[in-house]
Amino acid sequence: MYTIIDYIIAFVLSLVVSIAITPFTIKFAKKFGFVDKPDYRKVHTELMPRIGGLSILIGATAGLLYLNKLIPLLWPVLLGGAVIIIIGIFDDKYTLSAKVKFLGQIVAASIVVAFDFNIDFITLPFMEERIYLGPFSYVIGVFWIVAITNAINLIDGLDGLASGVSVIAMTSIMSLAALNGHFIVVSLTVILIGSTIGFMFFNFHPAKIFMGDTGALFLGYCISIISLMGLYKSVTIFSLVVPIIILAVPIFDTLFAIIRRILNKQKISAPDKSHLHHRLITMGFSHRETVLTIYAISAFFGLAAIIFTRSTLWGSIAVITVVLILIQVIAELVGLIGSHKPLLNAFKKMRANMNQSYK
Repeated sequence: MYTIIDYIIAFVLSLVVSIAITPFTIKFAKKFGFVDKPDYRKVHTELMPRIGGLSILIGATAGLLYLNKLIPLLWPVLLGGAVIIIIGIFDDKYTLSAKVKFLGQIVAASIVVAFDFNIDFITLPFMEERIYLGPFSYVIGVFWIVAITNAINLIDGLDGLASGVSVIAMTSIMSLAALNGHFIVVSLTVILIGSTIGFMFFNFHPAKIFMGDTGALFLGYCISIISLMGLYKSVTIFSLVVPIIILAVPIFDTLFAIIRRILNKQKISAPDKSHLHHRLITMGFSHRETVLTIYAISAFFGLAAIIFTRSTLWGSIAVITVVLILIQVIAELVGLIGSHKPLLNAFKKMRANMNQSYK
């Protein structure tokens, strides 16, 4: 549909527009009260503009207008995205309840899957038998979109964290889409990566603006859609694993948060300071070190997903095994050190000695 030159132009256009518009977004946020107030679970100590998602949206829109042949194919996705953006804007201004945001996400997801953006059947390995999902395909589609949207939103706790993890995930998806000839997915990821990187010039620590729910929900929604499109219509059991590996950091951070809140008899939507990034900061990592560490983990999972798709059956099983073990080790190690004071103090002392030796 488009040439490599078209993709480069779309990327640069999205990047430049996002960079150019963000200073105006900062002024707009401050003038009209789209600000994030500090509290006990946040790391910033002053009011911060938090509607940076508008910059990502406008940058991506510029790229999409250049790749305009996609628009007729994607109008249900654009309509659902409009619902997500409206929810995000209102939340950044008025702080909506979790129920209202959840309902809005279901509406947006339902619009998309109602127009056949879903998985019709699954092919079992070792045989050609197909399992047709029927009405469950719509349920699975809505669940996936809502789950990934919230997963990206929940990791948006440090400067540049959600935006960087999203760029890494989208780059992995784009690489796989290019290898498999899914050029609509390539087109979408190119413009989203460009606009998000443009925003990151202002969002990386120390941030001048937060993406807010406008950005986090929008990016989560877009990633959920493009990962579904990469699987479009028919998948094998093993290919279902690919987007889960790519998005392992936000998915498992969210899953552990849900389990933790259930065990502590809290509401699932109740905020806390036990996410992966909170734990790493508690262990003595600086803001920037924490973000870069999670970037590295995300990049590892993205690379693992690419290796997974190019491997033999037994190689794929080996990759899954390594990934699951690594997730468990990270969770156990971070949780153990973060909650055990003697270990935590010893770890901080070790890090202090290492930092001193580097100096």
